[in-house]
Amino acid sequence: MADKADIMVLGTGSFAARIVFDLAAAAARPVTIVVAGRNTERLAWLRSAANARAVIFGRPASFISRTVDLLAPDAAAELIAAYRPSVLVQAASSQPASVISTQGDAWSQLVAEGGLSATAVFQARLSARIARAVKAVHPQCQFINCCFPDVANSMIAACDLPIACGVGNIAILSNAFAGELGRRDPGALQMIAHYQTIQPWRQPVAARKGPVPRVWLDGKEILDVLGTFVGVRITPEPAVEISGASGVPLMLAMAEGSEWRGHVPGPRGLPGGYPVAYRRGDLALDLPPGLTESNVVAWNAAFEEKNGLVIDGGKVRYTGVLHDRLRAASPVLAEGFDVRDLEAVYEEMTRLRATLQARKAR
Repeated sequence: MADKADIMVLGTGSFAARIVFDLAAAAARPVTIVVAGRNTERLAWLRSAANARAVIFGRPASFISRTVDLLAPDAAAELIAAYRPSVLVQAASSQPASVISTQGDAWSQLVAEGGLSATAVFQARLSARIARAVKAVHPQCQFINCCFPDVANSMIAACDLPIACGVGNIAILSNAFAGELGRRDPGALQMIAHYQTIQPWRQPVAARKGPVPRVWLDGKEILDVLGTFVGVRITPEPAVEISGASGVPLMLAMAEGSEWRGHVPGPRGLPGGYPVAYRRGDLALDLPPGLTESNVVAWNAAFEEKNGLVIDGGKVRYTGVLHDRLRAASPVLAEGFDVRDLEAVYEEMTRLRATLQARKAR
């Protein structure tokens, strides 16, 4: 049996790298981190660079790597059983995040017009497999899904699988906003945000429009969010420098049993993002005064009700522009599906994506 790991990170892409490298620079107590994925050469670099960064910053973090095909039968379960991590971070996806900035083909056009929920099946499929392995062999593990957690985490929860939370999205804005105000005290700024509310800050100031998050400072709601944070700018590309880093303090708190306050998407499979607190092994909503869970969940859920993907009683249905664009490309997929059929729907959606990627945008 292998040595026990404190944190396990699945994936070798830019998002996983950001997490691994920041764990190396941030760990205050001894921590062992396993990085696992298919790309052996990339894993060797991540391990070497992470261990080097731990030396550079004088941090007691150590990294090991394991080559594994997570899609192979029982591979995830065997890996988890071998290391029994306190925290498992799933950052491997079959849909590159770069789709948000890609142009020219019919698939990227569908995503641009219909929204990122068009990719939810690709994001949720592997994460649901990993969650199933966690449930089977190590249910005490804190499972964090980094792949489109605002929506995918609800799909995982609907499959009766464990999910602690996600990383990024709401935390991109909450940390950027707190940084703009110069506030470093945890809990001073609280926010309710869906991933769709990030878009205005990806635009030049003069062009900013669209829905914005709700933000409170010291318990008082900020009414002019666009004006207050006019100086904040988010890249059109995936903002991994913030999003990947945002989960690191929580991962370390989970691994060492300490406390933490901040923002995460998809806690316990809820739609959208919320302020949360991690105490005594439990991650709970940490809401501004006067708000209830039902209030904030309804506010976040309204975004997907208007346009996106909604899960109700284990059934997935597409809404708004996304439904219309999907119906034009595949009437069968546009009808929605039962979450239990995720694997079959993934295969059908993969065929549709390949067809549309081979076609020029209109």
